Amino acid sequence: MLEVETTALAGLVILTPRRFGDARGFFAETWNRARFAGATGVDPDFVQDNHSLSATAGTLRGLHYQAPPHGQGKLVRCGRGALFDVAVDIRRGSPTYGQWAGVELTAENGRQLWVPEGFAHGFVTRAPETEIVYKCTGYYAPEAEGALRWDSAGIDWDLTCDPILSNKDAEAPVLAEIDSPFEWSET
Repeated sequence: MLEVETTALAGLVILTPRRFGDARGFFAETWNRARFAGATGVDPDFVQDNHSLSATAGTLRGLHYQAPPHGQGKLVRCGRGALFDVAVDIRRGSPTYGQWAGVELTAENGRQLWVPEGFAHGFVTRAPETEIVYKCTGYYAPEAEGALRWDSAGIDWDLTCDPILSNKDAEAPVLAEIDSPFEWSET
């Protein structure tokens, strides 16, 4: 069973796989192509898995995207710790262009976020030693890499101090200055 929660941004969905727990811990099926397609109407072809560790709470990574033809859809989950995961619609012509949605992903809640192509993606860690694990529909291509500045889309990151950023993320262009390579399509 896979619980699916839609967001206000077309295509962006929150998923909660069923967990089976006992005194030893739990078991969860985190990916099943047939169940995912049946629940979302999307049948992604994942080609790459990524795993990242952030040592300190307040580490902010993003907002990143890859331009076509190297675009990436991502299925994101938290392996350890806690993070606030965010996607911003950057599909030109979309009725929700520039809007964002976010969800708390923790090792305990088991939730996942499906981020289709056409969204910038980022997260901030809420706990030390937080791990993010995600599947991608496209291979990483440095020449297709794009970013927008973390504080330019009106996101409420719920930060209590300045975030820890890479130089690349701190110097990314603001949303109003990007020339998005993605076009909205209702299909």
